[in-house]
Amino acid sequence: MEIVNSTKNDIPEIFKLYKLATSVQREKFPENQWPQFDEALIEEEVIDNRQFKLLIDGKIACIWAITYSDPEIWKNDDGVSSLYIHRIATNPNFRGNNFVKIIVDWSKDFAKDKKYIRMDTCGENKGLIQHYQNCGFNFLGIEKLKDFANLPSHYHNADVCYFEIKLDKQRF
Repeated sequence: MEIVNSTKNDIPEIFKLYKLATSVQREKFPENQWPQFDEALIEEEVIDNRQFKLLIDGKIACIWAITYSDPEIWKNDDGVSSLYIHRIATNPNFRGNNFVKIIVDWSKDFAKDKKYIRMDTCGENKGLIQHYQNCGFNFLGIEKLKDFANLPSHYHNADVCYFEIKLDKQRF
């Protein structure tokens, strides 16, 4: 198993995994699923080294993106102290391997100069909330976004669940 940055050559596979994840979301949660993401957004993340992949035997098992600022979703974002994880999508051939926990462990090392690792999800999915808690996140609650004009469509009028891991202060 290896975690590395995604490359431009991975973009078709990234979109394939997003499409597969959206199909699962549509089945389980018809009221809320990912929109079609803009290819320019994904290209920008790849160029900025903010799109990652977990490889198993050379195959992409899981992908996700990060950002260092997320003020539209996190009102208290100072643009400095947090690492935000977005759009975790798992290859169906590798489901059940608890990749979120692996991503959390990786994030703790990757974000060693940060105070928090944060993540959000739309909708009140009790199973997913519990899963993220089992992976080390504190569930901070649910809030309806008021200003979502600059966000993808799945955030429009959405109830957003907030998750956070406070990193050990002794590391700083």
